[in-house]
Amino acid sequence: MQTDVSPPPVKGPPGRPAWLTETHRRVIDALLALTLTAATLSFAEQYHPPGWPPFDRTAIVLCLLVNVPLAFRRRAPVPVLLVSCAGLVTYTAGGYQPSANIWAPLFAVFTLSAVRPSRTSVAGACCAAPVWLYSALATKVVSPEVALAQVAIGIGTAWAFGATLRLLGERNVQLAALTLQLQREQAARTRQAVTEERIRIARELHDVIAHHISVIAVQAGLAGYVFASDPPTARTALDTIAGSSRDALEEMRGLLHVLRVPPDEDADNGQADDPAPGLVRLPALVRRVEAAGPTVELTVDGEPYPLAPGPDLSAYRVVQEALTNVLKHAGPTAVRVSLDYRPKELSVRISNAGPARRHPAAPPGVSGGHGLIGMHERVMAHGGMLRAGPTAGGGFEVAFTLPRSGPVSAGGGPDRR
Repeated sequence: MQTDVSPPPVKGPPGRPAWLTETHRRVIDALLALTLTAATLSFAEQYHPPGWPPFDRTAIVLCLLVNVPLAFRRRAPVPVLLVSCAGLVTYTAGGYQPSANIWAPLFAVFTLSAVRPSRTSVAGACCAAPVWLYSALATKVVSPEVALAQVAIGIGTAWAFGATLRLLGERNVQLAALTLQLQREQAARTRQAVTEERIRIARELHDVIAHHISVIAVQAGLAGYVFASDPPTARTALDTIAGSSRDALEEMRGLLHVLRVPPDEDADNGQADDPAPGLVRLPALVRRVEAAGPTVELTVDGEPYPLAPGPDLSAYRVVQEALTNVLKHAGPTAVRVSLDYRPKELSVRISNAGPARRHPAAPPGVSGGHGLIGMHERVMAHGGMLRAGPTAGGGFEVAFTLPRSGPVSAGGGPDRR
């Protein structure tokens, strides 16, 4: 199984609902223009103040000129504002009765400030303000002071709301770009961590393969030496060679499945003469961890049996990494390490009670790779499964299984102590 490190795609324009397409926006604008036109005509038909000329066809045409351009307010905000204001001025200069025509220029100002820079939107607001003032004074109902206040509040509020919406959209665009950049950087770091962990696994599996080749070489020499004098011994040596060859092929198959880059031959953090660790060394690891503060309980269920060198090494490293994370994030707390030797697989659980916090340092010899990424790669390399996550009590648990197969290690399982 390959770890997916690709960043999730950013869908749709930022700051705008994904379902709101260009067609939807055009329909909304058309409905707005139609609604304002219908409201204006209905108001003019029902409202007949004395002293005003009748609402004739010319007035209807001028009302259409004021309101219908709003259907194109997002595609051409400046022409829409100019046409709407010109229509309102002509309607007012014709001496027609007060109507709802003043709202169309207000929507045009709002749209202009929402989609154009401040310099353009301020000029548009300054163009609409005298038109509003002229329409208000033409009603002969309000004083110039009240008319000026209405213009300042109406036009100013529409411009402020539109400008705020535009700034919010620009910030959403910037945040979306920054989020995408962070996702790509995180994906790159994850890929680098996986690569480094695979290089580390390659070095360790190299030791396992070298062990098989050494066994084959020794047994081949023995078989050749006693081939004529002791045929049963030679036959046993040949059987051992066949078994070791099959086991080496299985290890190499797992190696090629996990690794995608050549190992780095320069850096070597381990000692060449030290044997590869395994579960038999868990008691010593537990003592080192307990010296740093936590209380570690190691339990073994079932009859311990030796694992193949590769799974044995991986199991030890995963337990080591989990205990290291306890030291780093949970400090001196209670830890339980349980091994369950089942007939076909080994099940291991490492759980702590928490709470999570930073620990100043880890003891020598207790250090891991890249956390859960390394654990996952190690277990999956040998056909196992790993699960890690917080527990209901506030702690953390790492659980994994490894199949019982392949060649055995010399040490076998940990002592029941």
